[in-house]
Amino acid sequence: MHVLITRSPALRIIGLALALSSLASGLVAAQKSEEMTPELQKLRAALDKYQDPIVAVHDGYFSTVGCIEYPKPGAAGQVPYPAGGMGVHFFNVTLMGKLDPLTPQVLVYQPVGDKLRLVAAEYFLPLSPDVKERPQLFGHPFDGPMEGHHPLMPHGLNHYDLHVWLWKTNPAGLFSPTNPDVKCPKSAYTFQEIAPRIVSNK
Repeated sequence: MHVLITRSPALRIIGLALALSSLASGLVAAQKSEEMTPELQKLRAALDKYQDPIVAVHDGYFSTVGCIEYPKPGAAGQVPYPAGGMGVHFFNVTLMGKLDPLTPQVLVYQPVGDKLRLVAAEYFLPLSPDVKERPQLFGHPFDGPMEGHHPLMPHGLNHYDLHVWLWKTNPAGLFSPTNPDVKCPKSAYTFQEIAPRIVSNK
């Protein structure tokens, strides 16, 4: 005996919606995997050891202590930061002035409970007579030139920088300076800053 099963229009619509949702998820995953080029995958693998911040300190990366948030986007005359967090920066001053993709000057951590989670790498290039034009890495131009980020560095430390969110998805983009999903704890060491002022590189 054969039983004829018919699907109602409502069931067909639900099925179609699920299929489209699955297809969309696949496309998003593909886009994210395309962003993580072989060069970026190599970088992440080289820096994975710094998921332990003590290893980072051992290798010369020292914490600036403060956790940084930008509650408002950059305005006219400022670097156009989207609103969001950055986290806690660990600087390696021995790497300043060099641009090597495998050795970023800064590692960025997000406080999560009583731990620091590695979320991004940052390349930091101070302005100098040798810096003639905007640098770029991974086919992406640096942000800036900008003044230093007050209060954790002098205003006069003019520089270019580039963030790469290798360990935490960033809805604002892989190379965005801020990440709306990075939150700082309520503490005396959390600083809500304004986007730095754009300066001349001449």
